[in-house]
Amino acid sequence: MSKASKDALVSEFCSVTSASPKDARRYLDKHQRRLDAAIDAYFQEGGGRTILNALFDKYKDPIGDEISIDGTIQLCQDLKVDPENVVLLAVAYELKSPKVGEWNKKGWVEGWSRLGCDTIDGMKDALTRLRAKLGSDSTYFHKVYDHTFTFARTEGQRSLAIDTALAFWDLLLPTGLTGGALNHDLTGEDVDMDGEESSGWTNEHTQWWFQFLTEKGGKGVSKDTWMMLFDFIRSIDSQFLTHDAEGGNGHFVLEC
Repeated sequence: MSKASKDALVSEFCSVTSASPKDARRYLDKHQRRLDAAIDAYFQEGGGRTILNALFDKYKDPIGDEISIDGTIQLCQDLKVDPENVVLLAVAYELKSPKVGEWNKKGWVEGWSRLGCDTIDGMKDALTRLRAKLGSDSTYFHKVYDHTFTFARTEGQRSLAIDTALAFWDLLLPTGLTGGALNHDLTGEDVDMDGEESSGWTNEHTQWWFQFLTEKGGKGVSKDTWMMLFDFIRSIDSQFLTHDAEGGNGHFVLEC
């Protein structure tokens, strides 16, 4: 390999990892100039953790051990993302954030390392990937959706306040419906649709659901209700021909 080619690999390694040229050469030599393998090894062996620790310290509360609301707002400004953007729910899942606007160092370092980034530019790229995955991948959407319930819940409470649940559903459901993660799952279904494809749950159904909850009121939305809605949306067709009033997903129970 020519010197110019070697220098190009070192430059690309440094661009992705923010490592020094010395470390870049060491990892590239160790992995026979295979760039992807060298980068993977760098992150797996903790090479990027010093930088992630420094970034964490930049945003953490001056008198605490975690990143709190003020640090989160600064992080969002640096990432050029709205604090209410749905992609931050995916980030919260990846970094195991315990609650809104709070990040601990262990989750921060391990989460960003798994995502393969330790710079603000790398994190921006990760947001793009996570946003696309959240919208299109039903399994991944389910994981983020599940984590969001605990993430959004007030400490000490078993359920979500209705207005809180509505706010997070208003972020998540349009994303899953638009990207396909919440598409009607026809697996194992035997419904005569006269040759027409069933479209499934729509944004209009979401608004009906919101209206029902707002009018009914009550103390909150339980974890069972939260998770059953996901299953219901995935299983129901737009005309509710697959609705089973006696089945497990046939109704939702509010804690009133």
